[in-house]
Amino acid sequence: METESVDKVESFYIAIILYKSSSDKPDYQPLYQESFVLVKASSLESAKEKAIKHGKNENVSYTNENGETITWSLQQVVDVNSVLDDDFDSSEDCVDLYARHFRNYEAYQSFEPLLSKDEFVD
Repeated sequence: METESVDKVESFYIAIILYKSSSDKPDYQPLYQESFVLVKASSLESAKEKAIKHGKNENVSYTNENGETITWSLQQVVDVNSVLDDDFDSSEDCVDLYARHFRNYEAYQSFEPLLSKDEFVD
């Protein structure tokens, strides 16, 4: 009796991974980094596992120019979801990968350093 191996088709997922920096310096203020990572996996659960593993593998410590030890570590995997459009071979110049929704623009504006009122698009 022959058994067929079933190859699961892999899809792309976007993982939002949050990292936090810390230091041995007493008055150090943490810095946070939000990374959007493209994950190839056969299921959402597998993509979540890969995102966590990736986040943990990115943990690093180093000594900066002031002799302080800086440590970056995984804070949280915020979200993992299927890409909106995984047709990367499309003739389009742009492909939508991820979207999230919110209601409080002022709260978003308060933490987003790249958001400038001067660059508002009508």
